Amino acid sequence: MSWVLSQPDLAIPLRGGAAGIGRTIDLVITTELENPFRWLSGGELVLTTGMRLPAAAADRATYLRRLNERGVAGVGFGIGLTHPEIPDDLIKVADDIGMPLFEVPLPTPFAAIVKRVTERSAQLQYDALLRASRAQPRMTRALVRSGARAIVRELATSLRATVLVLDAETRITDVHPDAPDDELLHTVRTTLGSDPAAASGVHTVHGQSITHQRIGVGGRVHGDLVVVSPVPLSAVDQILLGHANSLLALDFEKPARLWEAQHRLNSTVLGLLLSHEANLAPAWTHLAQAADAAGRIRVLAADCDTLDAVDDIRSVAESMAVRSGHPLFLHLLDRCIRLVLPGVAAVAFARELAADLSPGTSRSVRFGLSGEHPLPELVTAADAAALAATAAERGSAPSEFGALTGRSLLSFDSTRQVLDTLAKTVLTPLTDHDSAHGTDLLNSLRAYLEANGQWEAAAAATGVHRHTLRKRIATAQDLLGCDLDSARVRAELLLAILAAGN
Repeated sequence: MSWVLSQPDLAIPLRGGAAGIGRTIDLVITTELENPFRWLSGGELVLTTGMRLPAAAADRATYLRRLNERGVAGVGFGIGLTHPEIPDDLIKVADDIGMPLFEVPLPTPFAAIVKRVTERSAQLQYDALLRASRAQPRMTRALVRSGARAIVRELATSLRATVLVLDAETRITDVHPDAPDDELLHTVRTTLGSDPAAASGVHTVHGQSITHQRIGVGGRVHGDLVVVSPVPLSAVDQILLGHANSLLALDFEKPARLWEAQHRLNSTVLGLLLSHEANLAPAWTHLAQAADAAGRIRVLAADCDTLDAVDDIRSVAESMAVRSGHPLFLHLLDRCIRLVLPGVAAVAFARELAADLSPGTSRSVRFGLSGEHPLPELVTAADAAALAATAAERGSAPSEFGALTGRSLLSFDSTRQVLDTLAKTVLTPLTDHDSAHGTDLLNSLRAYLEANGQWEAAAAATGVHRHTLRKRIATAQDLLGCDLDSARVRAELLLAILAAGN
């Protein structure tokens, strides 16, 4: 609007609404309709002689306010035909709402204004295309030479706006020309949070246009590219924004590709160490990155039923490693995954990994976590994790090897089968006697064994006098034909009773 008003040959003085002379004109229309509002979409410069302007001042005020509500850029009022001058009440309303209202003298035809604005729009569009054609290669060169920061600077300069890059947690990683104040940053974050699923959007907040686009490749999201400008971006500006977004996505993907290459190297080294190859000092040095500050590690084992589960676990583990900035050491053999983790962080990492899997994947995986070990005990830690995994339930949280103490033999199928056979063979005389005579020899023997041969404690556990318990144990010893004074015999009998579920 300010440019139109500055053209001396048009001789169109501003009469009201000076606060709005920064409004942008998209096209010029002439109308004498009483209700043109339904055909307006915003950005129009409306020219009228007021031929059907309402007679009442209140109705004229409503007319101008409704034009403003439709987003009209300004109103040119032709005088000398229907009205000798612009009504004072219209000028007052224009000032109140900031709607530019200018006078078009009788010698100035509406067509002259239409022509001048059309020519200016064409020139601006050409300039914008030329600016974009020059800015795009500059951005590309900036990516090669200086990375994301230079791209942001070029975009901000081309758009004459403030450009920000925010990461997935809405923290600023780059900005140009100046960092926003706390109020503006809060507004930007609120705008992004209003529709987290939206890949792009344009919002007008407190008189500023906030345009954002999601930065990402495939399903990986790196953050948002945000432009804060006094007016909405043009179509050409949007093209520049999209080009910058693509370049930023490529720049963000570079470290991701480097991480993936590092992960492959780590996996190779880990495989060598687990294979007991000789002269592996360099590999041990490389693996030291996996240990915590105290030099301790834990191994997480994941036994997968399907190859899809293997792929899902690998993908989640790689994403978690990128987020944490910690190197990933992953070894895969068949469908068994082994991860080497820092000792202090292993439990949290293992639980988060298990929780992030899809329900379908989770139901086909058993997780086992070793205890803490110094780095040279890698193989021992891996074996412990594997044993813990065999004792775990599919779909459950990782089973920790240390938690198996006191029940580890009963947790593994192979030893459980041996103990079940032992229970059926050894304990049959006792179970038969209890069944035939109504005695309680088996439970009495268990209490005695679990009390480590302490008569008082065993009698209290069974609720009988110690002399009664002594008679029962003597009877059990005779039936079993064994020597209960032998520690090995007692241990074997207790395992058999536990395996039998008594």
